[in-house]
Amino acid sequence: MSTNGNTPATKADLAKLKEELVESFHEAIHDSETRLLKAFYTYAEGTQKHLVDLDKSDGSIRDRLGALEARLINLEKRLDLPSGS
Repeated sequence: MSTNGNTPATKADLAKLKEELVESFHEAIHDSETRLLKAFYTYAEGTQKHLVDLDKSDGSIRDRLGALEARLINLEKRLDLPSGS
């Protein structure tokens, strides 16, 4: 029997096609999920680094402000000025 693509499909042919489509669909979903998770993780890592930098910067600013306040108090003592507090 020659197959020219015009022979009717059997139930087995349809079942095989359905199985292949379901498998292909599952693979496509899995790939999409993987890409989404990678994108979210990349975003989260970048955000985490940014927050760490902000925390370091905040600590540095607080240290510098503390040093300036100490110097101001020393100046006030030298000049015998009343403290701001």
